[in-house]
Amino acid sequence: MRALQIAATGMSAQQMRVEVISNNLANMSTTGYNARRAEFADLHYQQITSPGAINATDGTVVPTGIQLGLGVRAAAVSVNISQGSLASTGGDLDIAIEGSGYFEVTLPSGQSAFTRDGALKRSPDGQIVTSEGYAVAPGITIPEETKLITINPSGEIYASFDGQVTPQLLGQITLAGFTNEKGLQATGSNLFLETAASGPAQVAAPGENGLGSLRQFFLEGSSVDAVREITDLIEAQRGYEMNAKVITAADQMLGATTQIR
Repeated sequence: MRALQIAATGMSAQQMRVEVISNNLANMSTTGYNARRAEFADLHYQQITSPGAINATDGTVVPTGIQLGLGVRAAAVSVNISQGSLASTGGDLDIAIEGSGYFEVTLPSGQSAFTRDGALKRSPDGQIVTSEGYAVAPGITIPEETKLITINPSGEIYASFDGQVTPQLLGQITLAGFTNEKGLQATGSNLFLETAASGPAQVAAPGENGLGSLRQFFLEGSSVDAVREITDLIEAQRGYEMNAKVITAADQMLGATTQIR
């Protein structure tokens, strides 16, 4: 009775789909979050009669054969790369990326990580850091006496001081791009790590090499579509119920078989 095992794989797949949807809904308000989507593939097929086999009776070629599928498996959980809506915050170190690209940050281990969360802060020594305290490349420090910070779309940071008419250039924030953004490894805290699938980081100034530009006083919201997620949730729930009914039907068939005398 293959139906029991096949339906069990279907229930497991729909459960995983619900888990992905629940994670999307939980991150509806997460800055720069991109929705995930569970992807599936069919399992190995049992070849009862292979297509193209020779019919032993009359020597003709079997046109389709008999191939029995053994269920479904999880193939991937891919990221839907899309621009979230920009929300005005008024924070002078709130920066949204309008287009592609990631901020590069340095972890305590010295390893580089990447994020689209532009809710940046100033450390006690004036360095620009993330909410977790990780330094943002290329490591720009804002003097304590700074009265006004201005960041242009190209990432150049200018500081205004009392008694000075012309703002002082402190540095330029760079962005990192990847050949395959979906290949980045998510580690939590809105951070991603470079992998062999993503390709190496290609660092450049905002607006160059296809990278997006920066918007000061804005933050990028989540790209989660709540209506679509709820629709997918209902569909996954119904798929789970139908696979459960298959198990019930297979159980009843086995029960009928055991009662035959």
